[in-house]
Amino acid sequence: MIKVFYFARLRELTGKAEEIIEEKAMTVEQLLDWAEEKYPGFGKDMIHVAVNEEYALQEDIIQSGDTCAFIPPVSGG
Repeated sequence: MIKVFYFARLRELTGKAEEIIEEKAMTVEQLLDWAEEKYPGFGKDMIHVAVNEEYALQEDIIQSGDTCAFIPPVSGG
């Protein structure tokens, strides 16, 4: 079980703030692929992922019990 959080436009796109994924382990890249497949237009190439409150690389492994956050690009000025 992996818990994921959605922020900003991703919360609007998914219609939820958080979700549980029933997986034991996956890479960050696999998580992004999953999100893009489930939510077309997710924008996986522009999203950063934090695992247990630390930015993660695409090849990092997410384990059951981890918490992930999808962080979209921030705009401002």
